[in-house]
Amino acid sequence: MSNVIQYILYLAILVVLAIPLGAYIKKVMEGEKTFLSPILTPCENAVYKIMRVKKDEEMGWKKYCASVLIFSGSGLVFLFLLQLLQGVLPGNPQGLSGVKWDLSFNTAASFITNTNWQAYSGESTLSYLSQALGLTVQNFVSAATGIAVLFALIRGFQKVKSKGLGSFWVDLTRITIHVLLPLNLVIAVALAGGGVIQNLSPGQTVPLLEPVAVNAEGEILDHAEIDLASQTVTVDGVKVEGAEIVTEQFVPMGPAASQVAIKQTGTNGGGYMGVNSAHPMENPNAFTNLLEMISLLLIPAALCFTFGSCIKNKKQGVAIFMAMFLCLAAALAIVAVNEQAATLQLAQEGSVNLSMIDQAGGNMEGKETRFGIASSATWAAFTTAASNGSVNSMHDSYTPLGGMIPMLLMQLGEVIFGGVGCGLYGMLAFAILTVFIAGLMVGRTPEFLGKKIEPYEMKWAVLVCLATPIAILLGSGIAAAVPEVADSLNNSGAHGFSELLYAYTSAGGNNGSAFAGFNANTVFLNLSLGIVMLFARFLPIAGTLAIAGSLVGKKKVAATSGTLSTTNAMFVFLLILIVLLVGALSFFPALALGPIAEFFSSIA
Repeated sequence: MSNVIQYILYLAILVVLAIPLGAYIKKVMEGEKTFLSPILTPCENAVYKIMRVKKDEEMGWKKYCASVLIFSGSGLVFLFLLQLLQGVLPGNPQGLSGVKWDLSFNTAASFITNTNWQAYSGESTLSYLSQALGLTVQNFVSAATGIAVLFALIRGFQKVKSKGLGSFWVDLTRITIHVLLPLNLVIAVALAGGGVIQNLSPGQTVPLLEPVAVNAEGEILDHAEIDLASQTVTVDGVKVEGAEIVTEQFVPMGPAASQVAIKQTGTNGGGYMGVNSAHPMENPNAFTNLLEMISLLLIPAALCFTFGSCIKNKKQGVAIFMAMFLCLAAALAIVAVNEQAATLQLAQEGSVNLSMIDQAGGNMEGKETRFGIASSATWAAFTTAASNGSVNSMHDSYTPLGGMIPMLLMQLGEVIFGGVGCGLYGMLAFAILTVFIAGLMVGRTPEFLGKKIEPYEMKWAVLVCLATPIAILLGSGIAAAVPEVADSLNNSGAHGFSELLYAYTSAGGNNGSAFAGFNANTVFLNLSLGIVMLFARFLPIAGTLAIAGSLVGKKKVAATSGTLSTTNAMFVFLLILIVLLVGALSFFPALALGPIAEFFSSIA
């Protein structure tokens, strides 16, 4: 019962915080005054002056798209070179060498696409300069880019017989200065106060409370007897040759809190540490866990209410929100039930107590004991729904169905809230598809928010909806045929295939989380996953802006008695149905070979 209360509380806090944030974002993007305007508006105007940006410029969709691509491409080149040259640049107290070219490309593609897939451990691979100037900056601007594209689409519905969608540079600046910077300043301070590290000190070497013995392969020797005086290790009275006694531990330092804040709110997900938010210095306690977990979905949920306010139809925003929320709640329930029930193999025919009496119970493999199943399952559902990718537990250790749901949430096209901005414009593409199909069923020209949906919009909407399945299925299919990829798997059989499928799902869904057993740091995987990330990010952006450019030039049509309502429960049901039909059915054959096959083998 306590776990159920936790799940309800997490969802309730999310909704309560999202509504006022949605109202604030609407004011910012429409140029209205807010309580922060006296401080931030002068900063905004200074940026326009330095960049020579016209505040009232109206870009057509092609110019807006070109601006997005040029800006993102510049970020890709800068971040790529920054990693290559970090060995000779300042801000590198650990003296780390430059990153190899294929990993640099993968990481640059990952962060400019808001994916944050990581084939490396941050604390041992990237310098403080690379983390702060490279990754953290991209965390801000890639998130702002997604929200900017969303508002270009919103203006397509707002405006009548116009040509302009606003200025990308103005949108980018406003989102960054008025929304992301103040929000993340507050969260970063709260995280630092809660124990997340934030400094520029080099890593520290500290003595262990108790020495640890490891064998020649680096494996910890359990129940070993250690004699520090003679430097000998014995197990059951037998001396272990080649064993080493470890008495010290390396503790990473650095500006983590500032990066953790934006990695969560910007639906980025890239961890400062290799094990992400499972690391005690990145997420030390229940307070920081709650703050980071709510931040995962805060802006994506708020943008639903922003959308309703901007188009002057709050019911429409609520309808979109409810479609997302119901899918999230169902996904969370499935993960929670499966992780709490665990599997017959874990129970070992009853010899292992999996009950919740005086313990967490269920499947605790790969989960932090300080968080337990409820917080771990909620985080897993939130992070894959949000297109975030940060983790506080290892998804590779989840039960077959418990691990399948996070994978499916990404495969749906990151539209169950999804990334900031991109989740909502992806769901709006599904809404356009829904009204078109419904219009065909009743023999009427489909309309959405007063604009007729015609073949041009439909072609682009289909591409937006199918970009993720195309990227994932093609990428994982090719990878499965490459012999060297098998060496990257931690498991064989169905679970091994799930590791591979999850990796390409994470890249194609612009998510970034991983089944921890998959080693993706090879030339083929770095390049192929990077290409998948770029394709799945920028094709939907181009399609969304093309739709916006078409809609903005159309006139409004009056609703009649035959117009399909897009704010009632029936539309919410149809929208969820279309999302599941396009997303879930596209991946059913692949899922049948991975997690579904593993599930049936576990109960056989």
